Amino acid sequence: MGVSYRWVIVAAGALMTCVALGAMFSLAIFQEPIATATGWSHVGIASAMTLNFIVMGFGGFFWGAASDRFGPRIVVMIGSVLLGLALVLASRAETLLQFQLTYGILVGLAASTFFAPMIAATTAWFDENRGLAVSLVSAGMGVAPMTISPFARWLISAYEWRPAMLIIGVAAWVLLVPVALLVRRPPAETPDTGTAFAAGGARPQLSKVFRSPQFIVLGLTFFACCAAHSGPIFHMVNYATICGVAPMAAVSIYSVEGLAGLGGRLLYGSLADRIGVKPVLVAGLLVQAAALATYLIVSQLGEFYALAIVFGSAYGGVMPLYAVLAREYFGPRIIGTVFGAATMLSSLGMAFGPLIGGWIFDTFANYSWLFIGSAMVGLAAAAIALAFPPLARQKPQPAFGMAP
Repeated sequence: MGVSYRWVIVAAGALMTCVALGAMFSLAIFQEPIATATGWSHVGIASAMTLNFIVMGFGGFFWGAASDRFGPRIVVMIGSVLLGLALVLASRAETLLQFQLTYGILVGLAASTFFAPMIAATTAWFDENRGLAVSLVSAGMGVAPMTISPFARWLISAYEWRPAMLIIGVAAWVLLVPVALLVRRPPAETPDTGTAFAAGGARPQLSKVFRSPQFIVLGLTFFACCAAHSGPIFHMVNYATICGVAPMAAVSIYSVEGLAGLGGRLLYGSLADRIGVKPVLVAGLLVQAAALATYLIVSQLGEFYALAIVFGSAYGGVMPLYAVLAREYFGPRIIGTVFGAATMLSSLGMAFGPLIGGWIFDTFANYSWLFIGSAMVGLAAAAIALAFPPLARQKPQPAFGMAP
């Protein structure tokens, strides 16, 4: 396998994150149709997403460690089979509890097999342009609202929610199983020399890693960042319809966020390669917090579109940077385990938003306190990120693979 195969890994990772996380986040599109058809409460349905993030968090740690030990291909193959099965079973759920267990637990477990292992695999393939490569893999998450979400909305309109979810499950099998066969380890992995945790090329000690200031700040920032934006992302479609936006147009706001997130990932990843990860991350977190507060004063479709561009580019742009920091701090040999652990903390942060947002809406019949609280947590994430220790080694990297 030549050097060019690393871009096959990037393409495979982007497709997998698009399908897997797009299918999981499509619950935001299914929420209202499910509630209308079944009479289940919004908070009960949203709690399935909370379970998604909790299970995805612990699963990311487990699957990240498994990918370090056994390689990423077997991990993503298991996830490909499990994701389709989970969606098919969820489409047949007859009670809210059955839906919460199948969609909340099985979909979350399946989705966790893709993000941390494929991000970790990508960092192992790249020494130069690492920020850009990781951003491209993560861009699958940004493409999902432009593809999976409108597809889900169209299927629901045409066939109701149960057949729609069944079709998405079958499509996951068709797309992901063949792509999983393309995933490989790099021909020769870069040694861990130069990091603060691997003297003489020895394998870093996990006990030392997880107690280090680097990991503590990484985990807390990732947690607060995701806790800030998860609720607004999940409830955005419902919030827009409350403001008088038509349902399909409300879904298009979600799609604009995804498109902006794609651009944000490319922009922030390239900037991180040029000027360093920390300043780009802090700036992105501040933009995210400001955008969250601004949602309090928007109500028209054009305003939603404009803010979606700012918000989507900010939260989409910062997400891949945590993996780049983990790789720089801890080296390639345990990147799956370390980033899986950081992802576990971020998923726990993500778990709060949908549940709290559903409770706020059921209690107050509006989302004002959701946006106020999210903006405050977003500011806290930026403050924590300022405490990142200096990197042991940080050399400027060209943005598009051209020698200096």
